[in-house]
Amino acid sequence: MKIARSCFEDLVKEIERPEVSILLGPRQVGKTFLLRELQKQARGSGLGTRYSDLEIPSDLMAFNKTDAEVFRMLTEKAGIVFMAEFHYLKNASKIFKAVFDGRKKIKIFASGSSAIEIHKHLKESLAGRRLVTRITPLSLGEFNQKAPAGAATNRYEEYLTYGGLPGLVNVPDAPSKIRLLNELLATYIQKDVKALIKEENIRAFNHLIYLLAENQGSLVSENSLSREVGLTAATVNKHLSILENTYICHPVHSYSLSLGNELKKSKKIYFYDLGIRNALLKDFGSIRHRRDRGVLHESFIFLQLAYALKPNIEIRFWRNKSGQEIDFVVLKDRKPFLIEVKTTLSRREVPPAMKTFISHYPETLGAIVFSENMVGEETFMGKTIRFKPLAEASKIIRTLMAA
Repeated sequence: MKIARSCFEDLVKEIERPEVSILLGPRQVGKTFLLRELQKQARGSGLGTRYSDLEIPSDLMAFNKTDAEVFRMLTEKAGIVFMAEFHYLKNASKIFKAVFDGRKKIKIFASGSSAIEIHKHLKESLAGRRLVTRITPLSLGEFNQKAPAGAATNRYEEYLTYGGLPGLVNVPDAPSKIRLLNELLATYIQKDVKALIKEENIRAFNHLIYLLAENQGSLVSENSLSREVGLTAATVNKHLSILENTYICHPVHSYSLSLGNELKKSKKIYFYDLGIRNALLKDFGSIRHRRDRGVLHESFIFLQLAYALKPNIEIRFWRNKSGQEIDFVVLKDRKPFLIEVKTTLSRREVPPAMKTFISHYPETLGAIVFSENMVGEETFMGKTIRFKPLAEASKIIRTLMAA
């Protein structure tokens, strides 16, 4: 079964635009699938196309030519060029820039999995000449397209266990899903990471990503991590940068404007997919019996926010030195909207941390408290605090981000 990706219609609209369309994201999130679907769409409209995957040696060999020869290859026939892992093309940005500036009526769609490699190979700026789309794992809403009627709860628990990588959707059994996740994790370490860090640091890097998975949603610091893994703080910082720039981890920084007792330089780190985190921890146990059940719920909400992120929106968290904390502060045009995540609630009341935050930041737009068992609304200082079920969060968040 094909999953209709929420970004696809926007990408189709880019066929008519002259800019180079670049799809970025980690491995196995569906970039190649989207390129192929766009190619079908273009062919259905009568447009000529050319598709190349530069991780395939024969495809890469075809581009082992001078820049002028590659330019002619791209512009002499096809109306639309599709290129997977484009950063393997020598002088890619120079060639893409020449195609755009030459007004050759050639449209380019390109994809890549590593911002580090892309920046290394893009010697010339494509500013004003590119449209970038971040491709993520499936949101729960996309994942549920395959769900039979009435199966939403079971699908939610499956999503928290195995994540939202598109390649797992049609895998029928748990052992096969786990094997695929482990293979993907090994590929990332062997193929992407080994090219970026010293061989002797691989074991420490593996230890680092395990610690990050174990402490997901908690405050992290380079100094404490360096003591744990036996690397310098500078090296740990470099490794964290690699994780971010290969789209494996998302850092979330603290929100602070005016209060002296707010934490100002803290951060949390979340992996891009729950299945990958569970593979690192080697824990695919029942959600209802896991010690980190609350972390899974919080991580799920973060990922739905991250997958729906818009250019005018930031995700932060808030904590003060008294220990009060709000899981996520969503800044939309710099105005805060609060999100708190609870597994269960005994009664419907506005969390004390939200009251503190709203009292000091009256420009707050509103808030949502997600949990398994509470629905309804409360008000505080004229702000509406909605209580919503976790299993409906993907749809609610997408509506919130689009409003």
